[in-house]
Amino acid sequence: MAMIDPRTEIKEFLSSRRARITPERAGLPAYGGNRRVKGLRREEVALLAGVSVDYYVRMERGSLAGASDGVLDALASALHLDEAERDHLFHLARQSRAPGGPRRRRPAVTVRPALQRVLDAVTDAPAWICNGRYDVLAMNHLARALYSPVLADTRRPANTARFVYLEPEAAKSFFVDYDRIASDVAAKLRMEAGRDPHDEGLIALVGELSTRSELFRRRWASQDVRLHRSGRKRVHHPVVGRLDLDVESMEMPAEPGLLLNVYTAPVGTATADGLAVLASWAAGQELATENQALR
Repeated sequence: MAMIDPRTEIKEFLSSRRARITPERAGLPAYGGNRRVKGLRREEVALLAGVSVDYYVRMERGSLAGASDGVLDALASALHLDEAERDHLFHLARQSRAPGGPRRRRPAVTVRPALQRVLDAVTDAPAWICNGRYDVLAMNHLARALYSPVLADTRRPANTARFVYLEPEAAKSFFVDYDRIASDVAAKLRMEAGRDPHDEGLIALVGELSTRSELFRRRWASQDVRLHRSGRKRVHHPVVGRLDLDVESMEMPAEPGLLLNVYTAPVGTATADGLAVLASWAAGQELATENQALR
């Protein structure tokens, strides 16, 4: 299975970021009204970054191997890159500097029993662990109840990116902000591809989503990237209704590549009450399952 080509990633990322910056935004005079390019010209980016035009052209053609951190910082400033985009640029550069690209330690495909115990100890909030390609690796009692629509298809291991793009009707019913969620999922997968273009599982997932979802193809082609961060997730659960959840997404230093996600709500809110009802419902479901198994 071929890896995602870092040179192509560099070329498309830099050209897409250059295309969105107008001369006015960059603080440059816009002479004449007939510009043949969308956004900045290559020579304008080179001027802003303090490098020669030939050097920038080589970079945009996919060669970041010789670019120092100082040059990358200057390029990021010239293109008005945000934090996620800057990190992505540095990831792409690291892939360019070593033959075949630097190998990243593969994230675990299962979690240690101790981590599952940590999840199970969180009793009042949904908590789950995933990797950078959205494979659901472990969940606590309440997360399984919350994400029951995502887990409904038992034919393959759960993956929230597949749910969002390959089961769009169910995903739109579940995620209140479906369009934002879909954009974020594609952008975070693109970020992961910059970190590790050799990840065969990621390559297969991107290929599957690209083949089966026109929406994913458009979002992937945008070259947008996002960091896994804190935020708000609004869902409509089929049993308890609307839940507005605060999300904390945390990297796990002892397990590189894995993310711990915890969803909470302030005490006394409708969402906190909804989580309590969801916990009771989930306990009833598990008890019914256990009783059926004993018959």
